[in-house]
Amino acid sequence: MLTRPRRALGDSQAEFAMPFLSKPSRDVVRDFIAAQARLDYTYPALGATASEPPPGYVVDRTRVELGAGEDTFRAARAALARWDHFGLGWVEAAPADTPIEVGAVVAVAARVMGVWWLNACRIVYVVDDDGPVRRSGFAYGTLPGHAESGEERFLIEWDRASDGVWYDVLAFSRPRHPLARLGYPLTRRTQRRFARDSARAMQAAVRR
Repeated sequence: MLTRPRRALGDSQAEFAMPFLSKPSRDVVRDFIAAQARLDYTYPALGATASEPPPGYVVDRTRVELGAGEDTFRAARAALARWDHFGLGWVEAAPADTPIEVGAVVAVAARVMGVWWLNACRIVYVVDDDGPVRRSGFAYGTLPGHAESGEERFLIEWDRASDGVWYDVLAFSRPRHPLARLGYPLTRRTQRRFARDSARAMQAAVRR
């Protein structure tokens, strides 16, 4: 079970996602993560992507087939561990070697309308199930330095009966940053674009 850290005092600069006119440097990302690591999640329903998303949030799900067989499953699992599903050009996870483990904090840098935004998330749980349907993945939840509030789960599934391998993304969210609320139609288009591009990135990753 994840121990929820206390929210740090005096971190008003970390209350929302941070905008930049140019791509944030490694030093900026490092300092951003260090500040966010001391803060608490921005939503109460931790781990709800593993069961039932809570009311009051928009729920999104994307599911695409990656191929078949154990080799495809292993390739997809390795791609997820490398954060390949975030290697989209306009979105990236930083640092790229952030471990997939409970409590790890990652910054998601996204370029929207010519502006780079840093968004902070912490991994809530990790999935590694070896059953008739083999599952591997993780979920992360939003910290105060994020434009949204909610949780997103990224999962690789291998159905041994059908031999099919799938990439499955489940998220629940609602806008938190004032600009995300004000420009909510753009926020939703950006979320749908990420889901679509992330699925394509995973399909490409298993073909390499």
